[in-house]
Amino acid sequence: MDQILGISFTLLNFIIALSVVVFVHELGHFLVARWNKVRCESFSIGFGPELIGFTDRHGTRWKFSLIPLGGYVKMFGEADIANPSVKDSEGDEEETIERPMTPEQKAVSFKYKTLGQRSAIVFAGPAVNFIFSILVFFVMFMSVGRPVTEPIVGSVVENSAAAEAGLIAGDRILSIDGDTIDRFEDLQRVVPLGNGAPMRMSIQRDGQILEMIATPRIVEDTDAFGNQQNRALLGVASSGETRTMVRHNPITAFGLAVSQTYTVVEGTFVAVGQIISGERGTEDLGGPIRIAKFSGQAAKSGFANFVIFMAILSINLGIINLFPVPLLDGGHLLFYAIEGLRGRPLSDQTQEWGLRFGLVLVLSLMVFVTWNDILQL
Repeated sequence: MDQILGISFTLLNFIIALSVVVFVHELGHFLVARWNKVRCESFSIGFGPELIGFTDRHGTRWKFSLIPLGGYVKMFGEADIANPSVKDSEGDEEETIERPMTPEQKAVSFKYKTLGQRSAIVFAGPAVNFIFSILVFFVMFMSVGRPVTEPIVGSVVENSAAAEAGLIAGDRILSIDGDTIDRFEDLQRVVPLGNGAPMRMSIQRDGQILEMIATPRIVEDTDAFGNQQNRALLGVASSGETRTMVRHNPITAFGLAVSQTYTVVEGTFVAVGQIISGERGTEDLGGPIRIAKFSGQAAKSGFANFVIFMAILSINLGIINLFPVPLLDGGHLLFYAIEGLRGRPLSDQTQEWGLRFGLVLVLSLMVFVTWNDILQL
């Protein structure tokens, strides 16, 4: 019974977290589309048959659908072609024939908006994901506070990379590879991203500045939620006595929120680059099952952690959608960039093949990360 309740709790929080970040993403598309006078026919959280919904005074159908793994805004004229192609008597394809539109319909059609307007509508989804994350961090840093632990070594693990480098308890870590370390939390972020590469460290000891090289080791470690994973560790711990939650005023909270969002974006790109180059394994890539697991774990650890988890999930959704893969927002922006350079859009057939390729790529990646999730379980 407890196991069933645990699974139900995890699924519920997964649906809540994913629905929130998908709603934020699609709301970006919707608001900018409406700003540019595009008629939005439906706004769906999830795919498949409608479960519940309503129609607003502008004619947009707002609904929750059966499969809670995404969402969409259906805009009038987004793919408004009656006949993809017409064949002549010899079987050769002729020029695409578009469905006739009245001037009133063209005025509210996505297809007939300028290149700049279409680009803004597409880009707005990922952009609002980042704005949402900044807003979440901003509110949390003012209300709950930001954890600050002085970067002072409390203890050193025997035979660890830190011990070999010469670190001892009481050392204050000033910088790593030129990056200033203001908090022990910065150390916990920078070291794993290095993925085991040698690090040049500046240390303050008894009033003197020392330089040393430490090479973190890739070991199997347990994260804050109890999950086993391989990551680079230095082998030091803070004493914990200097840890405080610091609340910030609106100005500093906003600056820290922007910085925190940038840090997550930078860390994601570094990790993806390491996977592409072969420096990091693909076991860190997770799919719906792992997201669901982390959703439940974050919810169990408190409302604040759950909200922060949604902010990080929102950032990653924004990043993924900006990848230049047809079918994703970044793929559409790529098409628009080519259109801007050529002075005319790519042919419908070229775009169709691009979307097919993107669909295969996205589905293949989904299968791969889901398999990764199963192996982790």
